[in-house]
This record gives sequence, structure tokens and C-alpha cells, in this order.
Amino acid sequence: MKKIIISIIFVFITIIPVYSYDRDEITNISVYEKINPAIVAIDAKVSDGTSSGSGCIINPQGLILTSSHVILDSKDIKVTTSNGKSYKAQVVKKLGSGSDLTILKINSEKPFHTVTMGNSSSVKVGQKVLAIGNPFGFSGTLTQGIVSRIDKKRNKIQTDAAINPGSSGGPLLNTNGEVIGINQAIYNPDNNTSNIGIGFAIPINEAKAILN
Repeated sequence: MKKIIISIIFVFITIIPVYSYDRDEITNISVYEKINPAIVAIDAKVSDGTSSGSGCIINPQGLILTSSHVILDSKDIKVTTSNGKSYKAQVVKKLGSGSDLTILKINSEKPFHTVTMGNSSSVKVGQKVLAIGNPFGFSGTLTQGIVSRIDKKRNKIQTDAAINPGSSGGPLLNTNGEVIGINQAIYNPDNNTSNIGIGFAIPINEAKAILN
């Protein structure tokens, strides 16, 4: 009887394949699982319809960092967290003139998951980056790429990670899961809505300086 049980267990183990992830996959999975609970989808009612984007929760009490152009001057802003819960958001402050950064606030009895801010001054061209956002309404979407260029004149981080409409306001992350930039826009010479173009992010140190 004991031999039969052992044989059944052996057959069961050999039938079910054990998938092993490579180092890059483990990094991507780890960052996503750590950060995605702190990423939100934002829908703001504006004069010509709805403006959609992304944001990241920066403290447990529900402060959210996003791009100003996502909400424009809207007073009707809905934030949806990764677990599908929706909240009405209030604008707390627009950070600086022309910085395209805004702080929103949502309220809950339970603390929220938060992101960790990194140091954008240590960003190097060629380093791997990840982006999580709400492109075309598909919330919790992860893309990856590298830092393609650092535009010191415009104070922007250029990346080839896909940043589609709806990703604006979401985080650009290093492989430690730290926010190094806030995704802002995609430059597309054809003016279409594909991700064929150049993505830009605002260095996180700009936001940190204003927040401090």
C-alpha cells in the first residue's frame, strides 16, 4: 500500500510542470505586486467629456500624486483603486506653476497602500524602468523599457517604456520599485493615439522638492 501511494505521488509530481522565472521576470513580478496596490485610475469630468489618467498614492491617508493635465479644472473626479473601489477625490494643491503635478485626496477608514519615492538625480541612461498605469482604461497595466535620454533642458526623463493615453500621472519605477518619475506624455510626430513615439516623465525630485 505504501509503495502504491509513493508511486502515485511520484507520477503526480512528474505530470505537473514547475515553472521557474528568470531574474528579469522575478524583478518585474516583484515590483508589480509591491506597487500596483498603490496605483489608481483617475476619471475627471471635463467640458468635452471625460479625461482619464493614472496616479500613485503617496501616503496612507489617501494623498495621490498625478499630472495636472489629467484633471484640468474638473470638480468631479473619481478615483478607482486596484481592488476596484471608487472614491470621490478632491484637489488639494497644484504643485508649482507649469510643473504639471497635482495632489488629490481620497478618504477611507482603512489606510491605503503607498509607493516609495526614489531619487531621480541618480537616474542613468540605459537603466531599466517600469511603468504602471491605466492606458485606454485598462487599469493595472505594466510596461517596461529603459531610460533613453535625460532631457536636462526641459527637466524630463525620456523613456521607451510604453506610455499610452491614460498612463499620464502614473509612476515610472526603477527595479527596486521606487518612483523615479511621474509619466507625463508621449510625443508622437503623427499625432495619433498609439504608443509609437517617445515617452516623457517628470523627475520625482521635482515633486519631492515642492512637497517638502
